[in-house]
Amino acid sequence: MRLLRSTDLALRVLMRLAVSGDASPTTRQVADDMGVPYTHTAKVVAELQHLGLLEARRGRGGGLSLTEKGRTASVGAVVRSFEGDGDVVDCEGPTPCPLNSACRLRGALRRAQEAFFAALDPVTVADMVADPTGPLLLGIASGPPSP
Repeated sequence: MRLLRSTDLALRVLMRLAVSGDASPTTRQVADDMGVPYTHTAKVVAELQHLGLLEARRGRGGGLSLTEKGRTASVGAVVRSFEGDGDVVDCEGPTPCPLNSACRLRGALRRAQEAFFAALDPVTVADMVADPTGPLLLGIASGPPSP
């Protein structure tokens, strides 16, 4: 299974904010730190804010900060929120699969998808920034400021 770019970025944004301490980087700073387009980052930040995982403050002294819910969020729950829980394959699509009525593959793929999520459920954002990841993230975050 391959994660959507937005899911990958959402997890990286949460991890980046988890090591920010009292600093409140802006969406642009986070995008620059991660080497991704600002517009894509802004969409992901808006969804994370909607989920209650981070706070975004505008204006002077504004920026992004992780909420307690964000710090303790299950990685599995975040991935489900961004990926959705639909089937891995679209058996009913524009060209329905001729095996649909007697297919065993769909069930096997569904079980594999659930196992994937179940493996991520006990992992929290805080777990993801434990050594050696946290210090590496701090090094990335201290890169050159954006113009």
